[in-house]
Amino acid sequence: MKRLFAVLLTLSALSACAGSATSSSQDISKLLAVTDIKTGWFDAGIENGMNKLVPTLTITLKNVSQQKVALVQLNAVIRRVGETEEWGGAYTKAIGSSGLAPGQSTPPIVLRSNLGYTGIEPRNVMFQNHLFVDAHIQLFAKYGGANWVKLGEYPVARDLLTQ
Repeated sequence: MKRLFAVLLTLSALSACAGSATSSSQDISKLLAVTDIKTGWFDAGIENGMNKLVPTLTITLKNVSQQKVALVQLNAVIRRVGETEEWGGAYTKAIGSSGLAPGQSTPPIVLRSNLGYTGIEPRNVMFQNHLFVDAHIQLFAKYGGANWVKLGEYPVARDLLTQ
């Protein structure tokens, strides 16, 4: 009898673990939609006496599933057009342990690189500099203990952002 009880207890525990693993191993790209996408170059102020612009992505995430989604991290990988090496990046915890209910959206999430361009010309003229190279941002998400999943890729618009 003790052995049967131990087997049932083990099966019950395994079943509970499988249920919790399933929720965090679901494809996050099917649970969340990226909305309100805006890209541009943020005015990062003055660095070493020069104006600085950094690539920026602002989004919201909408829960399109029928379940609460929690513990989501975002990673933005920034590359200059024509290059394969990562040029910059940004990371944030997008949804905490309290979760995002079905149908709800996050407040705006800003992912901003620490690397960018500096120049002595006015910020709005920097885009015309012959050394200025456009950039694009690949957005990845991680849900719980699952692997990183690509949510999208966005060209950085030549717009000057002040917020």
